[in-house]
Amino acid sequence: MFKSFRTVLAVAAFTVGSYAVAADLSGSHPDTYVVKRGDTLWDISAKFLKKPWLWPEIWQANPQIKNPHLIYPGDVLSLAYLDRVAVQAGPREEQPLNAIPLSDVEPFLKNLSVADSFRELPYVAGLEENQLRATAGQLVYVLGLDQAQVGERYAVVRPTQRYTQTHVNSSGEYLTYSEDLDFRGRRIKGAPAGGLDSLWNSSALADGGPVELLGYELEQVNVGTVTRGLVPGTETISLTLQDSGKEVRVGDRIVPVQAKPYDLQFFPHAPSVGISEGKLQIAAVASALVAGGPRDVVAISGGSREGLDNGTVLSIWRQGSHVNNDVRWPNSSRLDDQPRSGAGRVSLPDEYVGHVMIFRTFEKVSYGLVMEGIKPSHVGYELKHPDATY
Repeated sequence: MFKSFRTVLAVAAFTVGSYAVAADLSGSHPDTYVVKRGDTLWDISAKFLKKPWLWPEIWQANPQIKNPHLIYPGDVLSLAYLDRVAVQAGPREEQPLNAIPLSDVEPFLKNLSVADSFRELPYVAGLEENQLRATAGQLVYVLGLDQAQVGERYAVVRPTQRYTQTHVNSSGEYLTYSEDLDFRGRRIKGAPAGGLDSLWNSSALADGGPVELLGYELEQVNVGTVTRGLVPGTETISLTLQDSGKEVRVGDRIVPVQAKPYDLQFFPHAPSVGISEGKLQIAAVASALVAGGPRDVVAISGGSREGLDNGTVLSIWRQGSHVNNDVRWPNSSRLDDQPRSGAGRVSLPDEYVGHVMIFRTFEKVSYGLVMEGIKPSHVGYELKHPDATY
């Protein structure tokens, strides 16, 4: 238990980190704040910090606190003095606060994953009574799961997106693409390719480097239990569906149910490693949109391979445009950046958009929640260190 108004941070301590935190205290912070149900760590820290992702550094400054992240409804935060932050313990009758509302990300935690491939996975080959769809209480017949035992549980998943990225040599820029897939994992005819159609069937661009597959997004549509294994004269096992959510169809894939597939607590922090310029971009916005705002979920073209983990905060930037220099060359229509034969282009600076916090990480793709923004976040926008100024 916390002692009453135990000092968590003493800015006057003779450490460089203490002075850094002091500089990040907002001048408009309240003297005290009583934590309420429904609050988040991000929202509360934004009340008195210029950089909400510095919350963990503040509470970890005092080693006497066993778990500096656990702030509960009823706790009283005191900022009466500029040289300290203190907490008076509340009744501890409810769950501790999270950095973000779980309700905003729970469907993405439970139902989405990213894999390098899916075509080798077992799949639904038929449905009970040869129906077109199946739901809770009905049987589906799975091919490729010969060793499954009665009583084992499996998730039914469906490919929905294909994420790719290339590094274009001529411009030095990264280009990230997402493509909608049908239930078989094939690109939907007529659907936008997110950029260049050649990415689907080509391993390289004419003027760039190889196209890298970042992963396939798999959506969980149901869960089932094995009720009968292989029997003579058949090639499939029987799976009884348990979820009344989305219906299952022939071609859906089967994966084992994971005991703990995701985190439930997130603590905002800056990236632990350097961010490669231009590498991280918004690959997609949830609900098939091309732009989103605060509390919208986005897919990001980077993951654990780039040193990202759950809670990492990044800033979102619109890449600067390249415009014709109509003042110096009013008759120019050139599209490159280099003046030639009296024509030229002007490169404008990147524009700050907002901040995003990662809440689920795979090797090459992550999902993040847009925490704040001054304008919409579009597919293709670049992600940088949260403290970036340009």
